[in-house]
Amino acid sequence: MVALDVGSSSVRAFLFDPAVRSVRAAEVHHPIEPHIRSDGTAELDPDALMRVVVGCLSELLRLAGPTRTAQIAGVGTSTFWHGLVATDDSGRALTPLYLWADSRSRSVVARLKYDLDAEQVRLRTGCPIHPSYWPAKLAWLKIERPRLWKGPVRWLSFGDLLYWRLHGRLATSLSMASGTGLFRLADCRWDEELMAYLGIRPETLPPIAEVEQGLIPPYRRRWPQLADVPWLHAAGDGALANVGSGCITPAQRALTVGTSGALRVMHPAPGPEGPPGLWTYRLDRARLVTGGALSNGGNLRTWLREVLRIEGRQLEDLVGAMPAAAHGLTFQPHLAGERSLGFAADAFGAIAGLTSATTAADIARAGLEAVAIEFARVDGRLDQVFPPTKRLVAGGAALLGSPAWMQIMADALGHPLVAGEPEVSGRGAALFAMESLGIAGTAATKRKVGRLYRPNDWATKTYQAAASRQEALYRALVTDRLLGSEGR
Repeated sequence: MVALDVGSSSVRAFLFDPAVRSVRAAEVHHPIEPHIRSDGTAELDPDALMRVVVGCLSELLRLAGPTRTAQIAGVGTSTFWHGLVATDDSGRALTPLYLWADSRSRSVVARLKYDLDAEQVRLRTGCPIHPSYWPAKLAWLKIERPRLWKGPVRWLSFGDLLYWRLHGRLATSLSMASGTGLFRLADCRWDEELMAYLGIRPETLPPIAEVEQGLIPPYRRRWPQLADVPWLHAAGDGALANVGSGCITPAQRALTVGTSGALRVMHPAPGPEGPPGLWTYRLDRARLVTGGALSNGGNLRTWLREVLRIEGRQLEDLVGAMPAAAHGLTFQPHLAGERSLGFAADAFGAIAGLTSATTAADIARAGLEAVAIEFARVDGRLDQVFPPTKRLVAGGAALLGSPAWMQIMADALGHPLVAGEPEVSGRGAALFAMESLGIAGTAATKRKVGRLYRPNDWATKTYQAAASRQEALYRALVTDRLLGSEGR
């Protein structure tokens, strides 16, 4: 099974055997660099990203060789939720690909909340009104790019555009549609009230489909091994991370930290009404995922390393040697904005408690602890609607690559944390494709258990006190807390 994992900082391609083991000789990884600016810009060139994906697939097939590629049964794809690109009726991009982290639409959030019943929108779509989601992005684009409303236009995620260009047919999956904030979660259709408010016609949004088969001629010639195999429509990376982690019941929780991070529970549909501060999306018709996401995960760790000029191994050693919250700092980790729990449109990063004795190691430890404290808050909110978990499964290279951060996470959460798969979304894409095509069932989600990190009771209590200070600083700094952070 071929698995594509299109992230916001890299594209990866894998080949998995029938036991859902990655063929190590056939893995491709290509970093990509989003265009980031201080005004909230976070975007990619969709044509350049398309070329990277095509190149990764070609390289994967070359590395796999003719014997393996002759046995390929299908293709599964994971990609980031919430991305938005406008195209014309031929699939030509009219805008950049706006990422989940693009916060320029924060200028319209207050107006949307005033004009619409924000809580009803959240309950219908599973998504709050926030710059991450399509309603805010579309309302902003209507002001910034009004000409898009005057000609033929299609509103797509990157996965939709990718499959349209590969297969010649426009469609999206339930999973990707559910992450837009423009889709009714219960009855699986685009939300008429939001479309009317935004001036979006139904035909500008893609229809729902699950499987494509048959590439257009240029790609049939390029990849004859994939020409007639089924391709599962792209699904959201977070839902697939739960599948890849083996966290597929309400009693299991997956913590994934790559560029950003999320803590999620998978559960049958229909599910319980999620409390404010969390979101709910779909994997498919039968399964939902509810959880909280942080815009700051591995990207914050990278920022700490680069700005503080601490090499990766040195950072690990310095942070790992420090006791919990011994630095006297309170760190707001919202450098790329905030999603759960507050969903404040104008949140930003901050550090309080600096003195002339503060060291780079103090700041680095405080930043990693702050992310862990935010996840502990999400975990507590999940406890309101789901059975308490006995342990969490960690995934994502940013977190698994740092034993010190893994221990901080376990201490802040107050639960054991087991190391899972580093390429968890890619594995989930392969598993989901196998299951959907009748090749493998849920029993195949079993995976090897890695190192177990047990919480230290003293550290957990220390972080609970630190969480109160972090919350107080948040409320003092976030200017739209009454409008944007009802869930916090």
